[in-house]
Amino acid sequence: MTDALKRLSDEGVAIWLDDLSRKRITSGNLAELIDQQHVVGVTTNPSIFQKAISSGDGYEQQLADLASRKVTVDEAIRMITTADVRDAADILRPVFDATDGQDGRVSIEVDPRLAHHTTATIAEAKQLAWLVDRPNTLIKIPATKAGLPAITEVIGLGISVNVTLIFSLERYRAVMDAYLAGLEKARERGLDLSKIHSVASFFVSRVDSEIDKRLDAIGTDEAASLKGKAALANARLAYEAYEEVFSSERWAALDKAQGNKQRPLWASTGVKDPAYKDTLYVVDLVAPGTVNTMPEATMEATADHGEVAGDTVRGTYEQSRAELDAVEKLGISYDDVVQLLEDEGVEKFEASWNDLLKSTEAELQRLAPSEA
Repeated sequence: MTDALKRLSDEGVAIWLDDLSRKRITSGNLAELIDQQHVVGVTTNPSIFQKAISSGDGYEQQLADLASRKVTVDEAIRMITTADVRDAADILRPVFDATDGQDGRVSIEVDPRLAHHTTATIAEAKQLAWLVDRPNTLIKIPATKAGLPAITEVIGLGISVNVTLIFSLERYRAVMDAYLAGLEKARERGLDLSKIHSVASFFVSRVDSEIDKRLDAIGTDEAASLKGKAALANARLAYEAYEEVFSSERWAALDKAQGNKQRPLWASTGVKDPAYKDTLYVVDLVAPGTVNTMPEATMEATADHGEVAGDTVRGTYEQSRAELDAVEKLGISYDDVVQLLEDEGVEKFEASWNDLLKSTEAELQRLAPSEA
């Protein structure tokens, strides 16, 4: 069952689980995935926490304690989510130590309501890093325009960052620039660059979902022939940009100071269209120095029948450019698609967070002790 995952790992793709819950931690399931399925990291997001906490499994006692203390709902959510991330980080600590800090990491996201507020994002990132208090944490900051200067400042403070919600190649380049600027700030402050890590989460499947919908609306044979190609092309060209930036003179100076490359992380890798093979965004995005964060179903599918045939990214750049150009020539605006996806991504996470606020508030009220 694990041969394909081992091959993936051997090709230089770090396998991270895109899910976390208290039950997964306490049941030993996370430890089992690390031991048996080559999992070397965990990512979370507001939607994942909303699903986990709303299920109620394992959270009752902590919620009761928080209700007794009459904490605010915002504080309750932060106490619950940081506790899960701290425990997961402890389980992954041996991986962190064995990989010299590259893997064995758990990501936690800043409050999505702050996505367009730079100063508040910086403050929240600092608070989360302090609350979790584990060296193998990554603070997730969205790649909005307001997020870019926040990334630079947080990296400059020596806090490791997972940059999330990247859809466009232009924004990805801006993210890498923000990371390098952060490392330069950290170097000026005399910090140890070898301890600062980052990944850039480039979202994949949602690009196909949006562009395929527009191709279907066009309805021609030419449009149909381009379905399912844009997301891979976009991600592969992101890797080309990564290779370019991290072979530049600017990077060479930071590399000399023991800086770490910001690895591309393929996110949103579960297929949305059942017509596509369920391992599409895994086996067709194999390249060294990358991370693939997978929902458990995608991980199981890859373990069961994934065909890992070496590097499937380098050598595809010309074809990838041609495929994106062909989509554009049909009247589908790349810039419009990626901006829409970023806006929707922020809105979806904010909606999940608001749902979590409501359900947690209801639980705190239910469990609140009587005044008698």
